[in-house]
Amino acid sequence: MSVRLLALLAVILAFGALTVLALMEAGYFGIFLQHFENYAGMQVLTDLVIVCVLGIVWMLHDGKTSGVTPWPFVVLTLAAGAFGILFYLVAREIKSRAAT
Repeated sequence: MSVRLLALLAVILAFGALTVLALMEAGYFGIFLQHFENYAGMQVLTDLVIVCVLGIVWMLHDGKTSGVTPWPFVVLTLAAGAFGILFYLVAREIKSRAAT
């Protein structure tokens, strides 16, 4: 198992734990609603949306060259933010390891 894959899995685990805590505290919609309370929160939410859209565009383009089907990860990104992009990177790493 590569260092890159281990690092990605560690990030997913740590971020997943934080996400579970946030969901337990605020609920799925509560996570988003808190960002509409002030401009600082709106800025963070807007930043997340911009990064996720850029990630989706990249996954759609990269999927053609890497051989990874991006659509499940696009849907996951739309539903769960960075998790979609992180899992796409894991799939891409596994696919590239299998090809060598």
